[in-house]
Amino acid sequence: MINKQYHKYALITVVLAALAAVLFFGLTQKTPAPQVTFTDLTGKKISMQSLHGKMVLVNFWATTCPGCVEEMPHIVETYNQYHDKGFEVIAVAMSYDPPSYVLRFKQQRGLPFPVALDVQGNLAHQFNNVQLTPTSFLIDKDGNVVEQTIGNLDFAKLRNRLDKALVKKG
Repeated sequence: MINKQYHKYALITVVLAALAAVLFFGLTQKTPAPQVTFTDLTGKKISMQSLHGKMVLVNFWATTCPGCVEEMPHIVETYNQYHDKGFEVIAVAMSYDPPSYVLRFKQQRGLPFPVALDVQGNLAHQFNNVQLTPTSFLIDKDGNVVEQTIGNLDFAKLRNRLDKALVKKG
């Protein structure tokens, strides 16, 4: 009887330890951002590697997406507030969005950050096969995806993260 109970507790302990290890690994494991190159509306190429050392928001959006249009002024405001501290935004227009619509949107709204076209859908594919807009990826200074958001961003949470990550040392 005692032997059975011992084995039962030993098994429970092993299972709990395994679950704790999986949880710890899941919370501490960082996923590197895809090493892609964006091409903005002017033809300028921007590689993920060139953004190393900055906090980066890669935002997949479309001119026909109400949520995207609604959150864009908040992205502009956040960009303006944090850009000089080391924050970059790359707005990636989905492959189905006509380039002329994207250009007009950028000009009319005065978007201050690079807007890239994903004409073939390759960027969306490399970023976890993005299908829904808006979808955003926050990438840390080391080039790791630290958060993926499907739907509108929580700007208070984003600014809090940026405040912590972009604090000047020393």
